Amino acid sequence: MNFSDPAFLDRVKNRDDEALNSVVSAYANQLFRAALGAGVREQEAEEVVQETFLSFVEGIERFEGRSHIRTWLFGILYNKISESFRRKKRAQENDSIEDVFESRFDTNGSWMKPPRDVEQLFDDAELRAHIQECMEGLSDKQKNAFLMREVQGFPTTEVCDLLAVTTTNLGVLLYRARNGLRECLEDKGVRE
Repeated sequence: MNFSDPAFLDRVKNRDDEALNSVVSAYANQLFRAALGAGVREQEAEEVVQETFLSFVEGIERFEGRSHIRTWLFGILYNKISESFRRKKRAQENDSIEDVFESRFDTNGSWMKPPRDVEQLFDDAELRAHIQECMEGLSDKQKNAFLMREVQGFPTTEVCDLLAVTTTNLGVLLYRARNGLRECLEDKGVRE
């Protein structure tokens, strides 16, 4: 199926069931894996993907066909992920600094649970949780730029189009995202 074909795009815009089912079949698994890769839990990832397709269908009239359907879907997905993280962040209470300190250090100021070697952390659920927490500390644009470019491997031009930024601005966003993630992970005890 050629998703860039103008006749197919017209069918999608007219909400043709067969055309919409083709889009869902082609991209549902990719969107789901991308949501998981962005740190969304499995059940929430399913909901985010459903919300993505719902927004896609509701806003299909605005799709001009200048980018690929896949690019537009991933743009919607990352916006939905950002919304989800913002809702979670507002719902969570902040820990007091005293509670954080007491949970990590003993009365002598020594680590209660020293940071582990990075090699032991790979493929570890704890590392994924740290990365997810650190991703939440990035701005939406930094997070989306990092996920689209570094995790999903979108071409620079597509990321720039989706985020409405220049190539230079994208470079700055990626630089800040990488540094923010590195500093946050170091604060959590993940060291090189």
